[in-house]
Amino acid sequence: MPDISPAQRINETKEYYFSRKLREVAALNAKGMDIISLGIGGPDLPPHPDVIHTLCENASRSDTHGYQLTKGIPALRRAYADFYLNRFGVVLDPESEILPLIGSKEGITHISLAFLNPGDGVLVPNPGYPTYSSVSQIVGAEIFYYDLSEENGWQPDFDALEKLPLDKIKLMWVNYPHMPTGTPATRQLHERIIDFGLRHNIVIVHDNPYSLILNPDPRSILSVPRAMEIAIEMNSLSKGHNMPGWRMAMCASNPTFIDWILKIKSNVDSGQYRPMMLAAAEALKLGQDWTDNLNCRYARRRKIAEEIMSALGCSFDPSQQGLFLWGRIPDAVEDVETFTDDILYNARVFITPGFIFGSNGKRYIRISLCANEDRLHEALERIRTFRNK
Repeated sequence: MPDISPAQRINETKEYYFSRKLREVAALNAKGMDIISLGIGGPDLPPHPDVIHTLCENASRSDTHGYQLTKGIPALRRAYADFYLNRFGVVLDPESEILPLIGSKEGITHISLAFLNPGDGVLVPNPGYPTYSSVSQIVGAEIFYYDLSEENGWQPDFDALEKLPLDKIKLMWVNYPHMPTGTPATRQLHERIIDFGLRHNIVIVHDNPYSLILNPDPRSILSVPRAMEIAIEMNSLSKGHNMPGWRMAMCASNPTFIDWILKIKSNVDSGQYRPMMLAAAEALKLGQDWTDNLNCRYARRRKIAEEIMSALGCSFDPSQQGLFLWGRIPDAVEDVETFTDDILYNARVFITPGFIFGSNGKRYIRISLCANEDRLHEALERIRTFRNK
């Protein structure tokens, strides 16, 4: 073999936890163990029938299979603008203030490449979505983790933030409703975050895919006065519209920021498939009835997930929002990964250990609501049987 080494970033980047763990789960299933997965947050329900019909109808045409504009078709951008107006009361120019993305992970990468030079500081929540950290490492940024704690309601400690070397920090990742803790977004919290960004010239990137799930008061950080000057918001059809595999997402901000991100994106991809963009535009037209019906299902699932948490001896905050339930493991448990692996191998239920979201998650677990009620009930019974042995 030739003596070839990978780029340094490969040595500093680990394989995504779910990529590795789901292979392990698949191997157990191949042995006939029938693992119930309550790990990853991939909705198991289909999109609305009108969305699928739009996709199929347009995919059957002969003129819809070519390359598309990197910034997406006008119909999709208008649909995102209408969605933001109807759901959040935010007015966006579909021509200059919206950019479709091939999923939020792509957006995290493009935004990081557009704003961060090697050595620039970036604020990453702990606990938080692991991709914020991994992409920051890939682009060579210096990560400053800011602590979120149960004692502080899983919100930033702004006094602690003010003590950081803010003159070298260029960008801050935030996410409310928060993943993994389910902490709701509030107007006051959004205002404090925007004020912090404006005072210190720090770009605020708000990741907002859970705004419609089990949330009676959906919010966008862009509704805060002057937010468009300093903030970028990402949103996605994966969660609220049951389209995770479609990779349909967007970011919104001022025209200058959008233009910078587009410069990166246009050199990486060649646009999205036109029938999928037309179908996504159809999904964005769905109103409150769709959201209410979806949340009725998730509310029923959530009750069973709470029973599972209790059966495991875990405590949790019932005010959580989003697709997950976050719970604190019993004090007697020494290690969360050992705890979840025992559940995986003995109860045949896969639950996410909180340490993958950062050191502040090491005493917590996360249960996904992306399994039907029958499977959740079965998971509950398996866990009860295991715990009672």
